[in-house]
Amino acid sequence: LDQLGIERVERNIWDNADDAATVRRHANGNETVPTVVIGDTGFVNPSAGQLVNFLSEYHPDLLPDGFESPQPSAVSRLADKVFG
Repeated sequence: LDQLGIERVERNIWDNADDAATVRRHANGNETVPTVVIGDTGFVNPSAGQLVNFLSEYHPDLLPDGFESPQPSAVSRLADKVFG
């Protein structure tokens, strides 16, 4: 996300019980990091591509001005075809 210029707020779930509870709610009771929460939607171990796609569709206001989504690599396109 840093390389794409997308800002975020990091939380330490081991220092804050409320943040840990939020992660558990989105990660089926687990304290899995990274868990990214955007609004009411949580992503457990997401790829940058998953987050960019979600932000582009539902929260484009959270992307930097003039943001252009990077093109997926050939390997990434192939993996998407194979694994869906």
